[in-house]
Amino acid sequence: MNIYEIAMEKELEVKKYYEQLAEETSHTGVKNIFMMLAADEQLHYDAVLAMQNEADYEVLANSPALEVAREVLGEFIGDTAPASTMKDSLDSYQHALLIETESIQFYEGILESVKDKRLKKVLSAIYAQEKEHYTIVENLYEYVLKPEYFLEWGEFSNLRRL
Repeated sequence: MNIYEIAMEKELEVKKYYEQLAEETSHTGVKNIFMMLAADEQLHYDAVLAMQNEADYEVLANSPALEVAREVLGEFIGDTAPASTMKDSLDSYQHALLIETESIQFYEGILESVKDKRLKKVLSAIYAQEKEHYTIVENLYEYVLKPEYFLEWGEFSNLRRL
């Protein structure tokens, strides 16, 4: 299996996982977040496939998922009720953090060996979006874990970046 096939397999695996999480949640905003993350993973898959086929590919546009997540999680400030309905999903969110960490490390490793500037630019965009995905899921996890301590995202006071 070559590097492209491994990347595409990872992207499809993560996409399916986010679709599963979206299906399992009853909160519309959280469902939208996971569907956007799944859509991003599909875009990553498509970009890697185009690179493998040496087809014309473009640098990925910024994903709106981060802004949508900020809005949704911002609505949770001071409200612990949504967290109580999502408590059963903590293990799933923790698993999502693990697979995003693996994706980040995978793309980080690839980027070190890529010489082609255009290819490196696309892979860097995927890498950056994977880091955003981690941040989104981490903040969702933190909110569900301790909603009473969750601080407003806009202040960036509770965000941890990789």
